Amino acid sequence: MQALLKLSGLIDRANLWLGKFIMWLVLAAVIISAGNAILRKAFNIGSNAWLEIQWYLFAGVFMLGVGYVMLKNAHVRIDFISSKLSRRTNAIIDSAGIVVFTIPLALIMLWLGWPLFERAWITGEMSENAGGLIRWPVLALLPAGFIILAAQALSELIKRLAFLSGHRDEPFSEVEVKSEEERIAEDLAKEAAQREEALAAAAKAR
Repeated sequence: MQALLKLSGLIDRANLWLGKFIMWLVLAAVIISAGNAILRKAFNIGSNAWLEIQWYLFAGVFMLGVGYVMLKNAHVRIDFISSKLSRRTNAIIDSAGIVVFTIPLALIMLWLGWPLFERAWITGEMSENAGGLIRWPVLALLPAGFIILAAQALSELIKRLAFLSGHRDEPFSEVEVKSEEERIAEDLAKEAAQREEALAAAAKAR
């Protein structure tokens, strides 16, 4: 298990680095988008290449960031259910979901996406738009993203199994830190629930 946890740590560090790199892609997309808008509105200058690079960057943020999101435990959950379950139960559900759904999906999408990239690479496929960009870089993001997802899913599975077997204190890579507003809302909800219970108990006593 220690060897597997070291592998998990290596995957986590790689996705942490990717997460920091993606921040620069977001900045580049914002600058290019703003520049395009200014040039188009002020000087009537436009280019399909600059328009396409915006969605290339968006695709890069989305596909390369999928592992980082999973690492940070920021993916979509049914919180009102998972919050009522124990960490052990959540770890078991996560492990089953990773094995049954996440890793198979990633492998299937890799198998389907690789030929698209390979064909674009071999043929030098270009955009159909005048002045557009070459296609293989953006199509390479499809298999790359699902390789990243599969790797991080494996890392998360290792951590869940390590937690369940007593080799790790936490099942998650990152424990979500709730904001002050969220904590206040939870406290208010608890107080309201306690008042309702007190009123119900008083009504029964009568």
